[in-house]
Amino acid sequence: MEGLKYAVGDRTIVAEGAKLIPIYVMGKRYEVPETLTIMKALEYVGYRFIRGCGCRAGACGACVTVYRTAGDYRLKFGLACQTVIEPNMYLVQIPFVPANKAIYDINQLSPDIFTFEKLYPETFRCLACNTCTKACPMDIPVMDCIQSLIQGDIKKCAELSHPCIMCGMCSLRCPAEIQHPFVTLLARRLYGKYLTPKAKHLEKRIEQIKKGMFDWMLDELMEIPLEDLKERYTEREFEPEPYDPDWHPKDRRYLIIEED
Repeated sequence: MEGLKYAVGDRTIVAEGAKLIPIYVMGKRYEVPETLTIMKALEYVGYRFIRGCGCRAGACGACVTVYRTAGDYRLKFGLACQTVIEPNMYLVQIPFVPANKAIYDINQLSPDIFTFEKLYPETFRCLACNTCTKACPMDIPVMDCIQSLIQGDIKKCAELSHPCIMCGMCSLRCPAEIQHPFVTLLARRLYGKYLTPKAKHLEKRIEQIKKGMFDWMLDELMEIPLEDLKERYTEREFEPEPYDPDWHPKDRRYLIIEED
């Protein structure tokens, strides 16, 4: 689009005639090209991300930003790498969200509601106001996760919260002061260790690894010259999309190793 500023990876390219809009960073007014994300806008005016910048793709939750927009009394939250700037936006960066993380040995816990009552008792103060869900940049039904735990359904909480990036914006908005990221992380850990059905083929493969049956593959990679390794990586065979259950790679040396 003509007259706009484009963000390409870590670079920002300004098109001729780009429209400038005002934003406020820590109370100071700047003019930046429209259509930028908050992160790109901050870098445009000279800020450097020493903390509060990770993947730049909405997957790590490191760039939490608090802001208000013109004419709106509400305090808003967003990820700087995702949220697009608006005129007269007031911005404050939060390099991390403080929260009390319970210390525990997963091997000593039981997958039940009493574990949460002991480690995160504030979970049961949930008001079901749904502000946590509204704050989530991943569109996770956060309130439903907490309500599932209150009802004793760890499996449902684990499945609903799977996309969580641990940004903490839900906790910032919670009037009950629940630490949702750590609470749901515990649910996923308990579900993964105690409640998920065990995969027999995975147990077999782990035993094969322990016996050293794959060591020759690593030894082979270590001996390949770097240029040959790059070529092999570039020319590697991909699985078909959508996946075909009858597909097998041309080179089957690395596919399956059976015990003698």
